[in-house]
Amino acid sequence: MPRISHKAVRMPASPIRKLVPFAEEAKRKGIHVYHLNIGQPDIQTPEPALNAIRHFDQKVVEYSHSAGMESFRKKLAAYYQGLGANITHNDILVTTGGSEAILFALMACVNPGEEIIIPEPFYTNYNGFAIEAGVKIVSVTSTIENGFALPPVEEIEKKITSKTRGIMICNPNNPTGYLYTREELEKLRDIVKEHDLFLFADEVYREFCYDGREHFSVLHLEDIEENVVLLDSVSKRYSSCGSRIGMLVTRNKAVYESALKFGQARLSPPTFGQVAAEASLETPQSYFDGVYSEYVARRDYLVEALNKIEGVFSPKPGGAFYTIARLPVDDADTFAQWLLSDFSYKGTTVMVAPAAGFYATPGLGKDEVRIAYVLNVEDLKHAVACLEEALKVYHNNI
Repeated sequence: MPRISHKAVRMPASPIRKLVPFAEEAKRKGIHVYHLNIGQPDIQTPEPALNAIRHFDQKVVEYSHSAGMESFRKKLAAYYQGLGANITHNDILVTTGGSEAILFALMACVNPGEEIIIPEPFYTNYNGFAIEAGVKIVSVTSTIENGFALPPVEEIEKKITSKTRGIMICNPNNPTGYLYTREELEKLRDIVKEHDLFLFADEVYREFCYDGREHFSVLHLEDIEENVVLLDSVSKRYSSCGSRIGMLVTRNKAVYESALKFGQARLSPPTFGQVAAEASLETPQSYFDGVYSEYVARRDYLVEALNKIEGVFSPKPGGAFYTIARLPVDDADTFAQWLLSDFSYKGTTVMVAPAAGFYATPGLGKDEVRIAYVLNVEDLKHAVACLEEALKVYHNNI
């Protein structure tokens, strides 16, 4: 029997999705599963996007330009200009989801065997993209005790070697919800400039910043315009995950042209996704105001409720719609599976994402889970009550 590739062996299963079979089995038993494991908002997709699909009148669903529809890219450029960034449509490559943007960025900028530095915990699929591109991730650890702030500059610089090609961040952060400050980003700028590195910035959650704090984009960092590669998506901003439309934005023409060649190899991003995404840019501010208020209410309830449970600790995230919670368990993987396979409370159970899969350092995050507050407050109340009861039962049975 032929053997599979080394890459396939090394490719990790998603900690977000690997428990899906257990959830499906729980549902077959008639148990209602509260999904707190995945960043799939229950917020309605904006009407302009839905209407654009409903009223699509072209007779042929054609390929678009490999960089994406020009009309869409021009509207995207206007969006970034509205944020104060000096971006034109020729700096934007439309991709099949933010995932492809990340993969194209790594393949365009980093040779196989070279390294990028990422604060951990980090979005787990960065691991998969790095393996696909042959890139090595070098982690620098942030901790739950200080809310997962950027690790000290000295710790980051210790990780830089002759193989280091860049630093990657997610701001606001998935999985922690941490919102990097302007001062932290300027420290990264100084490192990037001194060592002539790329700064890859995943800013998918840009619109979700709380407590009066504003998002500071890497596109505003001075003196490193050629070093910055922005990674973006419509999935979260417009609650349109299935559209599978992302963006790679860079003013570095060599990087752009290189990424475009990878884009040409896959021909073009999805037509219907682009149609919906372009129309999404017409979404009124009232939509975002409502979404913002809803997420603040969810966050405030969830974090307060989690911290009232004996032995549980969760810092208050400044952005996105995730929090990391430390639980009074030895192994969150085992506990998360047990929740689905062996436990129910009033006909319900909870699905969470074990946090160990978001760390690169073995042994870290073993007692932590990522929780996505993508359900309404009433559902969150039931989910937290279920989780609290589960922890009591779990301790009584071990």
